[in-house]
Amino acid sequence: MCPVTRRLAAVDEANLVLDHAGQVNAFLVAGLLAPGGFVRPDGSPDLTALRASLRERIKTLPQLRKMAHVTRRRHRWVEVQPDLEYHIRLVGAVGGLAGLEQKCGELMNVPLGLDRPLWEILVVPGAAVGAVGIVLRIHHAVADGMAAVTIVQELFDPAAARSTVAYVPLVQPTGKAPRRDVRHVFGMLRYGLRRIRMTLSGREVGSTVLLGELSPQRGVVFLDVDLAALEGHVRRFGATVNDALLAAVAVGHRAVLSAAGEQIPARLPVSVPVALQRRGTAGNQVGVMLVRLPLGEVEPDVRVRGIAEQTRKEKALAREQGTLEFMRGPIGARIMDRVGRRQHLVAGFVTNVPGQADTFRLAGAPVVAIWPVAVLAANVRLGVAAVSYAGRLRCGIHFDAEHVPGAAFARAMGAELARLAI
Repeated sequence: MCPVTRRLAAVDEANLVLDHAGQVNAFLVAGLLAPGGFVRPDGSPDLTALRASLRERIKTLPQLRKMAHVTRRRHRWVEVQPDLEYHIRLVGAVGGLAGLEQKCGELMNVPLGLDRPLWEILVVPGAAVGAVGIVLRIHHAVADGMAAVTIVQELFDPAAARSTVAYVPLVQPTGKAPRRDVRHVFGMLRYGLRRIRMTLSGREVGSTVLLGELSPQRGVVFLDVDLAALEGHVRRFGATVNDALLAAVAVGHRAVLSAAGEQIPARLPVSVPVALQRRGTAGNQVGVMLVRLPLGEVEPDVRVRGIAEQTRKEKALAREQGTLEFMRGPIGARIMDRVGRRQHLVAGFVTNVPGQADTFRLAGAPVVAIWPVAVLAANVRLGVAAVSYAGRLRCGIHFDAEHVPGAAFARAMGAELARLAI
């Protein structure tokens, strides 16, 4: 019987284009697992038990059973049976949480081969006393951050996977689409053309350590903060957790520029993905908004308010406009990939996806913490990803360790999150 095949959606094909030497287009989720299930009382893992537990779940997840097979100049998804001896495997022990961070930094420069389904689960001993680390990597051609959350929840133990998520993840349908007059249509066309022009020639960022050729030396730092306290503080003036995250990122950028001896601009633009309503079979369904982070010396609440004013407007526009024009297919992605190596439109990436309100288990082992790590692409040397889990907002900072003082960024960002959670 011939394997089931289906042509990649154009936006998923675009994400394969962005995967090449020096730019691995796969995101990562790291976690800590306490003893229970496949993790023995002494913290050692039983991989046979883990594979046996996940084997049946993978049968219900077509995203993990497909391989990108090239046909002429495009790819088709070919259904295969993944080799779990390879896809779920043990790696060398690390020295505590810092060792897990270092391992994640190394992995962000290791490609996922196209000769297999584009994912892997790595079990990492030594990540904490009496516990084991876990790393899940998924290629962006398979899923964006929102789709990856669904995959993770399906992989984890069923009872926990059905518990309430922290946020409503997608734009909810509201019945029939509103009728749009000619002026509205032309307005959105003008907005789209402006986005294309900005992508090709925008120069809002000057010469800075935050932009340049990426080195193979990557660093990762994990942070977390009490979610309810953070949300309760910023909600009083109409801001969201994501606005608070962006405010803390702004303070981190200010610290990096100061440490590098650079002049600190009034604003620094970053790229922020926006969830779109899921339609069709594409694994990637996100828009993008540009947020200009205020870097001046102001009170934390003032900074959050300013960011919230931007995101309320920009998020709506990004959702209406949909996928970034150059990421709607492989041809546009090739253009953007070339332009991105010298772009000066954005100085960073920031992404925040909804997670789990309660704790869950993996093959019976309690998951006590998770952190996401986002891709660095083009010439951007620092990015932040966040996910809500079990009452904490958990952040992964990914940076070019050869050029960016990531420790200074993490200290400043962590301190600002703590101030906003009071």
